[in-house]
Amino acid sequence: MEPKNYTYDEAFEASLKYFKGDELAARVWVNKYALKDSYGNIYEKNPDEMHFRLASEIARIEKKYPNPLTEEQLMGLFRDFRYIVPQGSPMSGIGNNFQIGSLSNCFVIGMDGSADSYGGIIKIDEEQVQLMKRRGGVGHDLSHIRPKGSPVKNSALTSTGLVPFMERYSNSTREVAQDGRRGALMLSVSIKHPDSEAFIDAKMTEGKVTGANVSVKISDDFMKAAIAGEPFVQQYPIEGENPKVTKEVDAQVIWKKIVHNAWKSAEPGVLFWDTITRESVPDCYADLGFKTVSTNPCGEIPLCPYDSCRLLAVNLYSYVVNPFTDKAYFDFDLFKQHIMLAQRIMDDIIDLEMEKIDKILDKVKSDPESDEVKQTELHLWEKIRSKTLKGRRTGVGTTAEGDMLAALGLQYGTEKATEFSEQVHKTLALAAYRSSVQMAKERGAFEIFDAKREEKNPFILRLKDADPELYSDMVKYGRRNIACLTIAPTGTTSLMTQTTSGIEPVFMPVYRRRRKVNPNDPEVRIDFVDESGDAYEEYVVFHHKFITWMQTNGYEVRSNYTQEEIDELVSKSPYYKATSNDVDWLQKVRMQGRVQKWVDHSISVTINLPSDVTEELVGQLYVEAWKSGCKGCTVYRDGSRAGVLLATKKEEKKAPVHLDPKRPIELDADVVRFQNNKDKWIAFIGLKDGNPYEIFTGLADDEEGILLPKNITKGKIIKAIDEEGNKRYDFQYRNKRGYKTTIEGLSDKFNPEYWNYAKLISGVLRYGMPIDQVLKLVSTLELDSQSINTWKNGVERALKKYLPNGTKASGQTCPNCGQETLIYQEGCLICTSCGTSKCG
Repeated sequence: MEPKNYTYDEAFEASLKYFKGDELAARVWVNKYALKDSYGNIYEKNPDEMHFRLASEIARIEKKYPNPLTEEQLMGLFRDFRYIVPQGSPMSGIGNNFQIGSLSNCFVIGMDGSADSYGGIIKIDEEQVQLMKRRGGVGHDLSHIRPKGSPVKNSALTSTGLVPFMERYSNSTREVAQDGRRGALMLSVSIKHPDSEAFIDAKMTEGKVTGANVSVKISDDFMKAAIAGEPFVQQYPIEGENPKVTKEVDAQVIWKKIVHNAWKSAEPGVLFWDTITRESVPDCYADLGFKTVSTNPCGEIPLCPYDSCRLLAVNLYSYVVNPFTDKAYFDFDLFKQHIMLAQRIMDDIIDLEMEKIDKILDKVKSDPESDEVKQTELHLWEKIRSKTLKGRRTGVGTTAEGDMLAALGLQYGTEKATEFSEQVHKTLALAAYRSSVQMAKERGAFEIFDAKREEKNPFILRLKDADPELYSDMVKYGRRNIACLTIAPTGTTSLMTQTTSGIEPVFMPVYRRRRKVNPNDPEVRIDFVDESGDAYEEYVVFHHKFITWMQTNGYEVRSNYTQEEIDELVSKSPYYKATSNDVDWLQKVRMQGRVQKWVDHSISVTINLPSDVTEELVGQLYVEAWKSGCKGCTVYRDGSRAGVLLATKKEEKKAPVHLDPKRPIELDADVVRFQNNKDKWIAFIGLKDGNPYEIFTGLADDEEGILLPKNITKGKIIKAIDEEGNKRYDFQYRNKRGYKTTIEGLSDKFNPEYWNYAKLISGVLRYGMPIDQVLKLVSTLELDSQSINTWKNGVERALKKYLPNGTKASGQTCPNCGQETLIYQEGCLICTSCGTSKCG
């Protein structure tokens, strides 16, 4: 029987009804999780149908084992996203026979041993791309790459160090599309590596390493040296007693650089590596291939090479009985029952993943490419299959921590709330491990389980102390899963549960959204006019559970509250002083550390800070995170990256900037390379005060005379006058040996027609026209010449990288959801409604 398919509008309208008018939740579900084939045809009209798909497939696996869960029991857990929510790849991939992809949310890859060669580096690049095309996020460590200046046995003579390879991996990530989003990558390096300082600074250069998150693996010895102001010795290789390279550094100077960069740009994140490996249960089997080397892109799953993890979230809010009343309590009995089942469901999903991996392997084997081409991908999935079966790793986590605490009348960030959160996660850990032991009894333990190896592990000892009977059974029967727990960000998951995300507090209980309006319509209210003249109405949006609090306590829900009325409402609620920007940040870090003691993997958490906090505070928070036992930490200072939600306060309009049109003799310049169709292009962008001031662009080939080494990305454009008084513009750069090299007469190197239009674009740039308006001007040029139209596209692509993050793409609608909610982010178009991204 042919499956019924639906139009986008049919699925959206049905899911909008399901989510009770929540447009964002409905679009996220339709765009990311509704069953689709490779052509975009939709086969589910609302989440009920998705949950039946999940329940049916998991029930099929359950029938292989004793005391199977039924489809009806599973639907009771999944329906309305109330209790148990398989996250991301499991949600979209289970039972999807239209597309061949993995159910794993995240992977870590890496060379066995400490291989450091071009062959090894390129192999990792290829493996990264092969995983990303199957929807997975990827992490890998760069600590095995030899530092800059080290001798190599090839024509280069010395190593280029880490940074060029960071860019390579980053660019590969940006090239891989994953159904409306690009791939996700985590790059890490040990602080012991002599190039770690260059790694820390790599993303501070605009346009560099934009396709990856970066985190530094920090040792206890480094933290002690940084706090005490003592020197620290870096070495390569980073482990071993006879390093080839050693380097003594000022730990405090590097630490301040980490803190400054995090304060300024939210990166790098820090991974407290000794804490991670010391607490890691899988590292008890390090010699059997389970040595942790890096984390997934959000940091919640530290992994060994070629292992992966699937994620599931339990909705904590749903266990609060009588929420937002003085009779509220947490149903621990139901919670423990459901955690036992959640761990079981996660183990079933491993069996489903095995089926998916087998299909991937069959697909690769049947592809028309030669065996030589297919070898890397085949070997990659064979390694992942082996590692997954050997450890059966799972990722049971939670969401709605902030709403759970508020519903119980506890203020997030207080000692009382932290004590309760710790109790919840301790209960979860004991129940999940009890379930894994029970499954070992019924289904068999993971292949390499050895109680003797684990007997001194701090996490296992904590379980033993809390529940001696559980530990005794674990020694007797084993455990089904090598590790079980995590707390992930749950971004889109929380949109569908309509709760706070992960372990985080509410971002804002009330915020404003903007809706574009026709300024000529006398019935509309205009609250905001942007730089391009577009008019918007602002309206109030309430966090879902804040509405529940309002209704429970007799407050009217309406969208026209004044700012004073909103402030008064919030002050009466349990969300007061409990938002991400105004919690006690030190207490939040301590809470993370206390919860971490009951999470065997890690916790993805961000400390949100207002824009005016000092670098010293960021440093203090990082130190406190280390002392509190956190495995990692990330800060986000308001304004350090573009956001998509608006505070309810009004914004002040900034006056336009008018640059001096008189051209200086010498300008700093960027070199931007890109490809239009099959042609390779190059652009030279002159900069004044960091802003684009002029542009020269055209085809980049030998016939056009642009002979520029590919590693040259910066230089100077110099205005020169020859003996006959003719002006020209030269590009000057330093070659590998540091000597100045000049390309004379940029204006003569390209097609004369390009130069005439380039003068037009340069003119408006010099008079300070905003970049988004320059792009609009270029895009509306009506040109008959196909060659010039191709040039026009090149100019747009070259200039997009200079758009301030968060710039609205005026007049453009999202090709996925149809909303006028596109912004530029690092040169890419991002839809703030549905998450679709398009680069180039």
